[in-house]
Amino acid sequence: MKATSTPRRVLLLAISGLLAAGAARAEKPAGEPADLVLTGGAVYTVDAARSWAEAVAVRGGRIAYVGTSAGAKRWIGPSTRVVDVTGKMVLPGFHDAHVHPVEGGMDLALCDVTGLKTKGAVFDAIRKYAAEHPKAAWIVGSGWDLPLFPDAGPNRRDLDALVPDRPAAIRSADGHSSWVNSKALVIAGVTRATPDPPNGRIERDSSGEPTGTLRESAKRLVSRHIPEPIPAEYAEGLRRGIELANRLGITSLIEANAGDRILAAYAEAERTGRLTARVLASLSVNTSRGPEQVSELEKKRQASTHGRLRATAVKIFADGVIESETAAMLAPYLDRPGWSGKPNLEPEAFDRLATALDAKGFQIHIHAIGDRAVRMSLDALEAARKANGPRDARPLIAHLEVIEPEDIPRFRRLGVVADFQPLWAFADSYIKDLTLPKLGPERSRWIYPIGSVAASGGIVAGGSDWSVSSMNPLEAIEVAVRRQDPDAPAGEPFLPEERIALPEAIAAYTIAGAYAAFEEKETGSLEAGKAADLIVLDRNLFEIPPEQIGDAKVLLTLLEGKSVFRDPAFALAP
Repeated sequence: MKATSTPRRVLLLAISGLLAAGAARAEKPAGEPADLVLTGGAVYTVDAARSWAEAVAVRGGRIAYVGTSAGAKRWIGPSTRVVDVTGKMVLPGFHDAHVHPVEGGMDLALCDVTGLKTKGAVFDAIRKYAAEHPKAAWIVGSGWDLPLFPDAGPNRRDLDALVPDRPAAIRSADGHSSWVNSKALVIAGVTRATPDPPNGRIERDSSGEPTGTLRESAKRLVSRHIPEPIPAEYAEGLRRGIELANRLGITSLIEANAGDRILAAYAEAERTGRLTARVLASLSVNTSRGPEQVSELEKKRQASTHGRLRATAVKIFADGVIESETAAMLAPYLDRPGWSGKPNLEPEAFDRLATALDAKGFQIHIHAIGDRAVRMSLDALEAARKANGPRDARPLIAHLEVIEPEDIPRFRRLGVVADFQPLWAFADSYIKDLTLPKLGPERSRWIYPIGSVAASGGIVAGGSDWSVSSMNPLEAIEVAVRRQDPDAPAGEPFLPEERIALPEAIAAYTIAGAYAAFEEKETGSLEAGKAADLIVLDRNLFEIPPEQIGDAKVLLTLLEGKSVFRDPAFALAP
């Protein structure tokens, strides 16, 4: 369905809402009164009928009632907290289907240059951070935007001037490149004679000398020499990341790449009762190894699956990114004849690995940007299905920047969740300056084809990939609906035919996200019997102009009926 609902659909939704409300009125409370009743609001349940209600009653961490405000009175007792949410909106808690809370949270304590719009601003921030941390052995950070440093990327000499006394390494915002200074290259032993590692590239000047930008696996040439953070730093990063997620209304998430130290941070938070979100952890898969690593992954799954933490998924990187021409494309990049990017696995190896993981019941989560990488991913998942037989596997392919049109129907046929990052689907500098010139108009027509996948019957879930970009689901929902810059009030939509309607965009961050994480029976919609994972917004998204959706604020986030975030101005007391 496209961005504008038909009158018939609106009428059907209204009828469904009345029927659902009528059914809710017929329910009677059993046992003790509710702990909390939210009443008088616009309650969008995201149930199968996409029905509306006025009130929600919560008891013992579960949703006890959804229906009219009058019906909710039967659930009110002497100790029930009753909150009037008139003029506000109640939604299921948001689900982020692809995010890096631990790494993102750790980055916040480092040299963070995220969102800075000029080279000068980036330089000033690095210089300031280095001056404020004179005892740091390395200056480490992240967040520089690729469009600020096109072509070969930033130069080591600039970083030498900013940090002359210590090695420095600053990751790009997308995490696929690193900017290092000369001291870091010396420590790593990287010279003009150093070959590019498999699935990586050392950017070089005209004489063959490293410029200071390392792509993909080449980042490891330097990063392996950086002192490893201690467990407490991982724990603190997770605390920051989950705190931000809760503040933005996120109650469930899929950790996109859980290495051993990240997994340990989650396990400790769960053990000590500090994990205030449901987490599906995608265990890191080494693409240079084959099926022999599966037994190791099984042991990690068994050891790290309890409570709110499930380590039942695995993460495979199929390729890189288009901006640095490391994404695997079906045709060459226009500015680099003969080069179409190289996938991280050959097709046969990909098929074997996916088949082995699927045979052991893992949910497969794949990073695929280029259309060749997407096709290879679908081929590998299809090979696993043929070898092992069909099952409720729910594999995810994340990012999906370019999909060849003939591959779009395969998502529905193979039961693959299309895990888009909708916030990227507008013509920012990444797309205008670094992507369109490399692809040309024909391929660029299929950049982030969210509407086409949805129209074909595929399941569309939404993720942020934070800290690559904002974690705020409301900003992403706005872009999914508008395909325009969320900071701009008006403009030309980017590929307007790929817009989706507001109900579809909300579903991508609620019930579809829950489905992607095998949680749809427990959460993702507001229905009696489900966990009381819900949020209160300061406005009804259906009653405001689309360009204001990203401005909406989360006032309250409940996980299993308990507040994990509350705006100070929003009172919960009776």
